[in-house]
Amino acid sequence: MAGERAGSLRMKAAILIPVLTSKDAVGADAMAMAQILDDLGIETRIFCQSSSGVSRKTWPTEGMAAFAGGPNDLVIYHFSTAWPVAVDLLQRCRGYRVVKYHNITPAGFFKPFSNEYHNGCENGRQEIAKIANLGCELYLGDSAYNFNELEAAGSAELKGGVLAPFHRVEEIVQAEADTGMINALTDGARNFLMVGRIAPNKGHLQLVETFSAYVRAYPDPARLILVGKIDPRLHAYTDAIRQRIDELGLVDHVLWINGASEAQLKAAYLASHVFMLMSEHEGFCVPLIESMALGTPIVAHASSAIPETLGDAGIAWDEPDPWLYAASAARLFSDDELRGDLLDCGRRRYKELFCNGVLRKRFIDFLEPVL
Repeated sequence: MAGERAGSLRMKAAILIPVLTSKDAVGADAMAMAQILDDLGIETRIFCQSSSGVSRKTWPTEGMAAFAGGPNDLVIYHFSTAWPVAVDLLQRCRGYRVVKYHNITPAGFFKPFSNEYHNGCENGRQEIAKIANLGCELYLGDSAYNFNELEAAGSAELKGGVLAPFHRVEEIVQAEADTGMINALTDGARNFLMVGRIAPNKGHLQLVETFSAYVRAYPDPARLILVGKIDPRLHAYTDAIRQRIDELGLVDHVLWINGASEAQLKAAYLASHVFMLMSEHEGFCVPLIESMALGTPIVAHASSAIPETLGDAGIAWDEPDPWLYAASAARLFSDDELRGDLLDCGRRRYKELFCNGVLRKRFIDFLEPVL
């Protein structure tokens, strides 16, 4: 079989994704899959509407069916937003069709802040059933939470399972940290870290309440570090966060980093005493495994796919009580044994379940019928 894979010249593979960007989680997954297929000797092209920050050549979607639409070909669609073009292409292709579902945020999170995002997510959610009922040969979810959502939307049992997303964690681990930033952050303050785009489902408002509870309850100086891209289209949400920070008198305690470099991101993880995740909806959450790999203790709200990703590598609660999370952080700061046990669990969990080498083997195993 290995020889057949390496010499498979007749098969062509197409990776289908609406927009390909270098540091986006969905884009990183798509790029890694393309590289693996390249390594197997399969001619592979990425088809998208637009791309930015990537060195790999991409191709317009109009040519995808002609390139890899035959009975011996492979098509992998990365599904994370409404895209009728992909539905049409998957219906027309005759080969082995794979859907990788990365989750679509429920539209209700965006309704108070952005009509554009609300409508986009609403359209995307409506497309879940269409995708699930295409009868594709393989369906993969970033998590069981995602896969179960796809399966619930379909009229028949789906063939497939769970494949966590490929990622750039190893690159962050190997990168040089910003030493100036580390020095600035190691000033005696307890650093609470959140990494993720500034979006309503990420729970930043609840995070600010949690951080405020800690500041009021404990004498240690503390700092909240918010790492994530600020989207101008979600300015109403960003403004609401800033307003609440101001109301609570925390302006001098909050550091915003909009679009961190790898060096800054690594420095933030290394200098932080807790990764505090109050997100209300995640399909996987790559920053959790970044925290595991880099040794940042985790306290998280057990919503959506977070418990599945986190496992025993952190403290998680169903309740949204800010004081509970503040007390959990304080316990981590004072209990060396607990903190050490959680960090050991996180490193082991990352190595056994989420490192790219493990994911590569699972990906190839899923494709065994077509390879």
